[in-house]
Amino acid sequence: MTTGTTSPNIAPPATVGVFRPAWLRDALVVAGYLGLAVLVTSGQWGHPWRLFHQAGDQILFEWMLAHAAHAVVEGENPLFSTGLNAPDGVNLMANTSVLGLGVPLTPVTLLFGSQVAFCVAVVCCLAGTAVAWYVLLRRRLVATRASAAVGGLICGFAPGMIAQAGAHLHIAAQFLVPAILALVFRPVSETTRHGVWRPGVGLGLLLVWQVFIGEEVLVFLVLAAGVFALGYALADRVAARRLAPALFGRLAVAAGVAAVPLAYPLWFQFHGPQRYSGMAFATQGFQLDVTSFTASARQTVLGDDWLPGLLSPNPTEENSFFGPGLLVLAVVIVIWQWRRPLVRALAACGVVFALLSLGDELRVDAEATGIPGPYRLVGGLPLLDLAVPARFALVCVPVLGVLVALSLDRVGAARGPNVAPDVPVRLLWAGAVAAALLPLIPTPIRVVPVAPVPAFLAAGGWRQLVPPGRTVVAVPPVTGAARSPVMLWSARTGLGFAAPGGYFIGPSGPDDPAARWGAPDRPTSVLLREVAETGAVPVLSDADRRQAVEDLRHWRAAVVVLGHLEHGDPVRRTVDDLLGPGRPVDGGWLWDVRDRVG
Repeated sequence: MTTGTTSPNIAPPATVGVFRPAWLRDALVVAGYLGLAVLVTSGQWGHPWRLFHQAGDQILFEWMLAHAAHAVVEGENPLFSTGLNAPDGVNLMANTSVLGLGVPLTPVTLLFGSQVAFCVAVVCCLAGTAVAWYVLLRRRLVATRASAAVGGLICGFAPGMIAQAGAHLHIAAQFLVPAILALVFRPVSETTRHGVWRPGVGLGLLLVWQVFIGEEVLVFLVLAAGVFALGYALADRVAARRLAPALFGRLAVAAGVAAVPLAYPLWFQFHGPQRYSGMAFATQGFQLDVTSFTASARQTVLGDDWLPGLLSPNPTEENSFFGPGLLVLAVVIVIWQWRRPLVRALAACGVVFALLSLGDELRVDAEATGIPGPYRLVGGLPLLDLAVPARFALVCVPVLGVLVALSLDRVGAARGPNVAPDVPVRLLWAGAVAAALLPLIPTPIRVVPVAPVPAFLAAGGWRQLVPPGRTVVAVPPVTGAARSPVMLWSARTGLGFAAPGGYFIGPSGPDDPAARWGAPDRPTSVLLREVAETGAVPVLSDADRRQAVEDLRHWRAAVVVLGHLEHGDPVRRTVDDLLGPGRPVDGGWLWDVRDRVG
């Protein structure tokens, strides 16, 4: 994120000792990141019927990982699937399919299942992001491993990253961001040596990979890089004019390289089957409170459930909870190193995105102030009108990580009688950084129980009852959003059967492209969902029974399966009234509807 003219004055590396080779020290840093990531995810290892607290999102991503593995093995179209939302299917390119994670993790998914693959993905996202920033800091910006290690720790394990990791793989997977920035802002000396083409081609390939991990992170990255570049150009106009031709040349090459492999997937996303327009929820409502920037997130050693619940839209969007210490530290660093163009550009970038995360109207201590938020100025622009404002604060995470790393490096790596601080100053600054970061230590992501997959399905008992082209209908058949039992069943059985419903974004109907969660409701799905939620058994008519058969025909049902539900008995009695008596199977109830559906 810098140029050759502003790279720090890095001292020559010390002589490597026989018993402490450089690679070993780097390996210890990486091992530390991995250990922390495993600790953060420890609530699920060895517990198949636990999910992270935002259970519906984990079910979504488990299914996406299982789909990627299934597509690789079967040679199917990875951009579309009829495994859910039968018979219409799901446009996966228009959803968060994380193919860039799912395809590489295919061996893990096939050998150990979707839950282990999801946990491995979370570990890779957190530790991989920390490692990537560590490498960039160590190679480009700082001289000491300790300062780079602390910077990487902040970038990979800040409260916002932990909050996202428990639910949103596509947001937590930021390990390509440092590599992309390293190629975009390549120093002058390397540009001269290698030219524009080589880094441009590499950048284009990384952009393709990032699109298949998550387009949202790429949009934020482009915006943040643009704001940073503008801030740097204003801070050092001479360097900006010298570096601009090579930078734009690399971007042009990258755009040309990326356009070829992305042309069809992007066409499919916006023009393929089951495409949609807009968003299924009001993104503007997801904004952060001004006070959240100095508060403690729930997944930290000082966190609780009460205050974060007031200051953030939900537990997965606690992106700004940096605590007072880290923010004060950042202000001191910016004032202290204000003469450096890099620091000024970072400060400008952090402030801009922090302000955008506050949404349309500023809120302070959970109270609306009536003061318009800066997001109103850009909220109507293309792409930004679909962005979640609260996620803009995630840009502040690497900004703070880099600033802290620069400060530690300046204190600990400077040499010379007129430059190097004495030992007490170094200890004082190290203590200040530790005091700011200790309250942000992450705790294991909370887990909640989930009903197991009925053994009848897990053991494959359904296979002899479901012919090709027919589906397994879960009760309730269509959930619309949140937890989708059939989606979990499908993921945990390796997409063995097709099913209606699911948790995804699709069109509201064949002639209505407006986005909505899940499949359009049918009368029987609405009826059974209401019984599942309330436990009240309705009085049914012959019209309800005829409608149930019609809906089952639409879904091409072969069997209807009821697993564990809170109001399972009322739901079972309702389905009995609709379809006739079911029979118990291992882990639930079964209704064979092949003869009735035809």
